[in-house]
Amino acid sequence: MIIYLHGFRSSKRSLKARQLSDYLSIHAPAESLWCEDLNCSPTLAIQQIEDAIHRCSQKPLLVGSSLGGYYATYLAELHDLKAVLINPACEAADLLAPCVGPQRNIYTGEVFELTQEHIDDLRRIHVHKLTLPERFWVLLETDDEVLDYRQAIKFYRGARFSVIEGGNHGFESFPEFLPEILSLSTAEAGQGPTSHNECDAGDIPIDGA
Repeated sequence: MIIYLHGFRSSKRSLKARQLSDYLSIHAPAESLWCEDLNCSPTLAIQQIEDAIHRCSQKPLLVGSSLGGYYATYLAELHDLKAVLINPACEAADLLAPCVGPQRNIYTGEVFELTQEHIDDLRRIHVHKLTLPERFWVLLETDDEVLDYRQAIKFYRGARFSVIEGGNHGFESFPEFLPEILSLSTAEAGQGPTSHNECDAGDIPIDGA
């Protein structure tokens, strides 16, 4: 079971969500995927995701992009789950605080209000220190125009990293990682092994682009 969490102003119609769904439909039609439009309220979004987690008969794999990666970090720590994080927003409250006010969903066109209460909710679920960094696989592209990828390298020190030169915040390399994401999910479900081509933050030059 894979639970995919989209980012801010995004939806289940996002490119990565569709790429993941299409890949699974072709290569693993029996693999379950939960991917829904998340509520603009962080508290209600977390409740949505936890409801999905509790319905799983086996431990799901969390896959979260940007703000979805922030949610996945919190939930992986809380429920002892593994997570794949795509250009994650490590400090989501600080990132979104200047954006308080009306917002429009890129995919649905829905207009919603980002409030100070939402920012406060994000601060409440902030993970200050990882208890088990090894549970995370962090996918980063160095030309992310929204987030500094080096911030994620520092925060997730001890995790597994795949750092791609270039790219963007949308993580255009995503299709290349779909086979191993599926492998990781099936391994979590006890259906088979996954590969371990890993590096940790100590192997990555944090101060250089």
